Amino acid sequence: MTDCKLGYLWLAAHRPNGNIVRGKVRLLLVLFLSTLVAGAAAGQSHVVAVSVDNVIHPITVEILSHTIEQASRERADLLLIRLNTPGGLFDATRHAIEKLATSPVPVVTFVTPTGARAASAGFFLLEAGDIAAMADGTNTGAASTVLLSGQAMDPVLRKKVDNDAAALLRSLASKHGRNAELAEKAVFEARSFTEREALENKLIELVAPDEQHLLVKLDGREIVRLDGRRETLRLSRPRIVNYNPTIREKIFAAISDPNIAFILLVLGALGLYLEFLSPGLIFPGVAGGIMALLGLAAISVLPINWLGVALLLLSFAFFVLEAKFGSHGILAAGGVAAMILGALLFINGPPEMQIRLSTALAVALPLAAITVFLLSLIVRVRRQKVSTGIAAMQNTIGVALTALSPQGKVLVHGEYWNAISATPVAAGTSIRVIGIDGLTLNVEPTS
Repeated sequence: MTDCKLGYLWLAAHRPNGNIVRGKVRLLLVLFLSTLVAGAAAGQSHVVAVSVDNVIHPITVEILSHTIEQASRERADLLLIRLNTPGGLFDATRHAIEKLATSPVPVVTFVTPTGARAASAGFFLLEAGDIAAMADGTNTGAASTVLLSGQAMDPVLRKKVDNDAAALLRSLASKHGRNAELAEKAVFEARSFTEREALENKLIELVAPDEQHLLVKLDGREIVRLDGRRETLRLSRPRIVNYNPTIREKIFAAISDPNIAFILLVLGALGLYLEFLSPGLIFPGVAGGIMALLGLAAISVLPINWLGVALLLLSFAFFVLEAKFGSHGILAAGGVAAMILGALLFINGPPEMQIRLSTALAVALPLAAITVFLLSLIVRVRRQKVSTGIAAMQNTIGVALTALSPQGKVLVHGEYWNAISATPVAAGTSIRVIGIDGLTLNVEPTS
C-alpha cells in the first residue's frame, strides 16, 4: 500500500498541469516521507551505554554521573553499564551506587565480555542495577573488604567494616528481589560465583552471550526500581549510544592507575632535577614539570599513605648522601630499599589499587643508578682544583725567560708574564708562582 501511494505521488508531481499543482504534490510527498522517517524513529528504542573496565575510583563516579545525566537528557529507555573490573575503593563504590539509585533511567549492569569479572567492589555495582546480568564465561563476588594496603585489620575494625559492607549488599539484593543471604557471603566468606551459579542462586536475573541478546531478553520485561516504582522496558530495535568521556575524564582515567601515577611522579622529579643541575637545557624542565603535575593530579584522586611518601623522600636523601660521602653503596642500597617500600605503601587502598612490585623495581633501580651517577659527577667536579682565574695560577710552574733581579719576563701556561722575585733568578731557571699583583706575577725559584 505504501509503495502505491509513493508511486501515485511521484506521477502526480510530474504531470504537466502547471507549477502550482506540481508544487503542492511535491510538498505532500516531502510531508509523507517525513512521516515515514518519524514513524521509524519513534519505533526505535534508545540505550545509553558506558564501560567500567578498570579499578573503581572517584573518576569512575564522575563518568557514571555524567552518563546518567546524558541518559536523562536524551530521554533514553535504558542505561547499560558494562562491568569488567577487579574492584576498587569502597567509598567511591558507595558514591557510584548512590548515583545509580537516583537515576531517572532504568539501569542494567552487565558483566561482559566473556572472561570479564565484577569482583570485589564490582560485585556491589552489579547488584546495584535494576537488572543484573552476566555474559557467558564471566564471574563475580569475592567482595571481602581489604584496607590499609591489604594489611590485616584489627578484629573489631574488621567486623565493623565487613558488617557495613554486608548490610549494603543485603539492602541492594533485597530491594531487587535477589538472594540477600548469599550475597553477603561474598563479603564474609569471599565467595565467588560463575554466571550460572549467580543465575541459579538468584544473584542476577539474566545470562546473555552479548548485548544484543540481552536487550532482546529485556524487551517487555517489568522491573521494580529502588524507590518501588514499576516500569516496563520497551526495547524494540534498540539503538546503543556509547557515552563519550570528556578530555579531562579520559586523561584522568588513563593516569589514575597508581603504577602510571608513580612513574609520572618519579620521571617528573628526575626531569626537574636535571634542569636544576644544568640550567638552560629547557626540555628536561618542561617535560619534568608536565609529568610531575600529571602525577600529582593522578594521586589527588587516590588515597595516599603518608608513610609511603616519607619513605620516597628518604630514598632521595639517601641517594644524595651516597654521592656526597661515598659509603661504598650502603646508602644507595638503603635508598633503593626505601623507594621500593615507599612505592608499595604509597597508595592506601585494596590490593588492586597498589603499585606492583615489578613497577617499583623497574623505577627504583634505574633511578638510583642515574641519581647516584649524576650526583657523584657533581661532587667530583666540585672537589677538583680550580683551573681558571687567578686561583688557577697559584703554585703553577713556569720558566724565567730573562734574569729576574728582581723584575723580568717568565713563561707560564704558554703565556708571557711580567714577573718579580725577591730572590735573584737566572734566565732559563724553573720558577713557581706564589702570587699575582695585577698583571705581574710574584715568583720564586723552584729549588
